[in-house]
Amino acid sequence: MSNNKNSCLNSLSKKLFFLLLILPALIFAQQDKTGNWLMYFGMNKLSDKFSLHTEIQYRNHTLIPNNTEQLLLRTGLNFHFSDRAFASAGYAYIPSYMYESEQKTPETEEHRIWQQFILTNKIARVKFEHRYRIEQRWVNRDYRSRFRYRLMLFIPINNKKIEEKTVFLGLYDEVFINSKETFFDRNRLYGALGYQFNKKTSLQVGMMHQQVNRFGKWYLQMALIFNTDLRKKIVKRPKV
Repeated sequence: MSNNKNSCLNSLSKKLFFLLLILPALIFAQQDKTGNWLMYFGMNKLSDKFSLHTEIQYRNHTLIPNNTEQLLLRTGLNFHFSDRAFASAGYAYIPSYMYESEQKTPETEEHRIWQQFILTNKIARVKFEHRYRIEQRWVNRDYRSRFRYRLMLFIPINNKKIEEKTVFLGLYDEVFINSKETFFDRNRLYGALGYQFNKKTSLQVGMMHQQVNRFGKWYLQMALIFNTDLRKKIVKRPKV
């Protein structure tokens, strides 16, 4: 039974890998309908229970990063219940720009307080990550709140688990729900090819489709994940 599961998983991984290879070529043919997101994420360990979240996202209206859509700066404090579960709270600043805007200042500015809970589990080789996030948003001083749920899958290709020198697939779907006005805010569907360089560093390159009401758009995404350990290591000195 386990051999059949692994065989099916390998077959699925190969198909998704092939799809991720040809999808950018199809999207590049419609450059005016494709955006670009350049992203950095970091989880910086402060102690056994606490870590600092750092994040920068440079989002562009067009495929070539020369027409800024948004700049997202996010930070927060994580509390780790275990290796499989942690909670976070923090602040984000998001200035947004209109397409081909001539303004040097953003058309909208958002200040955001956010809280989230992340839980992970594994089935065979696949790692599942459930992210529940609540946001309190002030967009040009107009208050809004939103709930988000994201289910993400990590599938190693050349190893049984994601470790050093592992190629993997990253897939997710995320739903955004408003507390008032339009109930459904947006949906994001994502697929990427990733590489784990070492314990600290990994890279993901893929495509994300964002659907906002009746408007949908593709984004080429490149994400660098760099996690550091800032804990002070205690060196025991030998007794004299």
